[in-house]
Amino acid sequence: MKVLSVSEAVTALVLAALVLLPLYSQLSGNIFILTLFTRIVILALAATSLNLILGYGGMVSFGHAAYLGIGAYAVGIPAFYGVENGWLQWGLAIAASALAAAVIGAISLRTSGVSFIMITLAFAQMLYYLGISLETYGGDNGMRLAGRSRFGGPIDLREPAVFYYVVLALLVLLLVLGRRLVASRFGMVIRAAKSNEARARAIGFSPFRYKLTAFVIAGGTGGLAGALLANQTEYLTPDFMHWTRSGEIMFMVILGGMGTLFGPVIGAVVLLLLEDLLSALTAHWQIILGPILILVVLFAKRGLFGLVAGVETRDG
Repeated sequence: MKVLSVSEAVTALVLAALVLLPLYSQLSGNIFILTLFTRIVILALAATSLNLILGYGGMVSFGHAAYLGIGAYAVGIPAFYGVENGWLQWGLAIAASALAAAVIGAISLRTSGVSFIMITLAFAQMLYYLGISLETYGGDNGMRLAGRSRFGGPIDLREPAVFYYVVLALLVLLLVLGRRLVASRFGMVIRAAKSNEARARAIGFSPFRYKLTAFVIAGGTGGLAGALLANQTEYLTPDFMHWTRSGEIMFMVILGGMGTLFGPVIGAVVLLLLEDLLSALTAHWQIILGPILILVVLFAKRGLFGLVAGVETRDG
């Protein structure tokens, strides 16, 4: 019988807790916790998508929130015209975000370092200001959705527990596919290019194509997260695309552990729970949260999930 490693046990426990959460919410009568964790899981999905290019590919994209915004508007604009079909809305969110990522990646990946960061940030801010200029769809004030995406049958997103399990299922699916992708030849090339791109090119690989493909996958998945976020809030605003949201998602990846499959999920859970708990204690909760996050970054350079792996390595 195989014994689970520490990191595998932590992953299994967190996933089990997430699966059982709606039951706890129903028994305790605490509806808010289900709403909170639905948002956490959605942003964990966004962080996991960013981890593919940031953690494994070394591409420091500061414009990942742009895909959240595109995905949200891909739900909101069709809904504005009475189109509420979820397959169409979510498919459009993924396709539009992937297309935007292809354009942004094709330009930004020809640079590196600070130039790459600034180009991704510039594109995100361009899209942010485009959202503000769309007065028909609320402009700076945003737009309320008439209702959540409709799929028919048992998938009724108006039911909080059903919506939560749909979001959680998508996160688990992304983690499973991400594990296979990272372990494949494609993943090895991405990691090799992060370590030494010139060497990867010298042995016959084209890092640009692989990195662009990863960029498109991450963008499309980010768009799906945006569609989910718009459905949860039933409201969309250009603030979905603001650079501060990109920074928040990036910090989830760093906090949980870059280049670890489950790290971004841990990072999203811890960061958003800390925000919720501290904001309930004081209006100046950022003053407390800031030093905590700095200490984690300083003393857990591989992130919170990396700490678990470090203990596991020392014990082994």
